[in-house]
Amino acid sequence: MHNIAEGFDSETNNEFVRFLRYAKRSCSEVQSELYMAVDQRHITKAEFRDVYDHAGRTRAAIRGFINYLLAYEKD
Repeated sequence: MHNIAEGFDSETNNEFVRFLRYAKRSCSEVQSELYMAVDQRHITKAEFRDVYDHAGRTRAAIRGFINYLLAYEKD
């Protein structure tokens, strides 16, 4: 969320896309951390799956927004 806000404030699409890519990578980082959390039994497998899937959907939405902005730049 913070990367998206910071990129939005940049006032250029190229800079915004750069920060959106950081946000997308952060989704992958969350998924990685979830493996450690479930392995160390801090969360259940059901909680793991729920949050893992949510992070994946969020990453896909960010990727779609990036693609939209890049296509908009070409027009």
